[in-house]
This record gives sequence, structure tokens and C-alpha cells, in this order.
Amino acid sequence: MMNTRRGSFKEHWTRSLTKAVTYRVLIVVLDFTSIYIFTGRVEIALGFMLVSNVYTSVAYYVHERIWNRTGWGKKQQP
Repeated sequence: MMNTRRGSFKEHWTRSLTKAVTYRVLIVVLDFTSIYIFTGRVEIALGFMLVSNVYTSVAYYVHERIWNRTGWGKKQQP
């Protein structure tokens, strides 16, 4: 939904979700690739990739919820 003011906009939830999913895919690929390069073992790379992406996703969600509770940097739109 575009706001009529120059340079300001409200991001639609589907855009946010798409950005989050594509970012997680990128991180999964980078995690797997880097661990595979260091170890040369697919099993270790897959295991690290799965575990790492579970706890980092949970940590990111908690981080976002904490930031959502603060008013710092937010402006109320008329």
C-alpha cells in the first residue's frame, strides 16, 4: 500500500514474508557451502545447516518481538 507522501510507504505483509523466506534460503545455502568447504563432509554440513537455521530463526523472531515493544525510531502515521 503506497502512501501519498513522497518517499514513505507501508510494506505489505506478503513483501515482508517473501523477503524473510528468500533471506533464509540464502543463509541455508551459505551455511551448507561454507561448512562443506571446511569439512568436506555432506553429513556435517547438512547437520550444521539444520541446527543453525532453527536456533537463528527463533533468535531472530525473539529479537523482532523485543524491538516491536520499543517506540524508538517509530513515527505514528496520520
